Amino acid sequence: MSVRQESATWAGTLRLHVIATELGPCTVRVQKGTGSPESGTAEVYLHGAAGSWTSFRPLLSAASPHDRVLIDLPGWGESTKGARLEHFGSEAMARAVTEVLNVLGYARWNLVGHSMGGFLALHIAAAWPDRTASVAAISATTFGVAEAAREPLRSLSRFPAFVGMRLLMRSLAALGPAGPALAHAVGATPLMGPLMAPFFADPAGIPATVIRGLGHDARPASFSAAARAVAHYDFDQWRGIRCPVLATRGDTDVFTSPSDLDRLAATVPNVRAVTIPRCGHFANVEQPEHVQQLLEDLWSMTRS
Repeated sequence: MSVRQESATWAGTLRLHVIATELGPCTVRVQKGTGSPESGTAEVYLHGAAGSWTSFRPLLSAASPHDRVLIDLPGWGESTKGARLEHFGSEAMARAVTEVLNVLGYARWNLVGHSMGGFLALHIAAAWPDRTASVAAISATTFGVAEAAREPLRSLSRFPAFVGMRLLMRSLAALGPAGPALAHAVGATPLMGPLMAPFFADPAGIPATVIRGLGHDARPASFSAAARAVAHYDFDQWRGIRCPVLATRGDTDVFTSPSDLDRLAATVPNVRAVTIPRCGHFANVEQPEHVQQLLEDLWSMTRS
């Protein structure tokens, strides 16, 4: 494991680690909490299939009593070199996350996952119920996206954004190294704004730096691998989740439907479902104050 520090004015000092996992080296940033080391359940942030740890920046401006663990999942962000996507799957990705947390010395965690990261957080909570204190699934890609990944043509009318993105990412992935380069090049142009507009309730209000960042973080092969992994996932295993779960969607969310929250509440024993107004798929970007308050309410339930 290699370690170095970097400065981030919006969140204080981050300690950067590169940790070996079965899916390849994983780049992780840790922000130390203000509480005592003995008090701590880490806050662990898991990004979506169109992102990296940077998508959580709007949630990190204020200090936290707990350590924050910001992971670039294998195949994304700064964890692309040496990523073994041929071994990608829900179980392998979950083991990679817990490998990271074990190396860092955390026995327990509050999971905050966006999109694919929300799906992954729920899987970890089911597989490691004794170590998961809570899950916040922000626009988690669950039942509807799984159906669309299995049967894209039949799902086109209900999930056109996902079906379209899946086709685009598969096409770019087929280009090999040229695929990500093309995605990054398009992401730096004004064309990226209209392409990403369906994912936001107010596209005009999203800073250009955020839109460019999403283009920079595009990983076609990793996105395609994630879609394959969710297609045949056994959601019944989530019935074993024991911790409190917050599940959110934006009221104009194109990936997470109202029926997804209903089915999640019928599957997982202790779910609070919230639809966030004036919000698309990226509540952590569009409504960070609302999300932060929901997180505080969730975490208050886990404190002794």
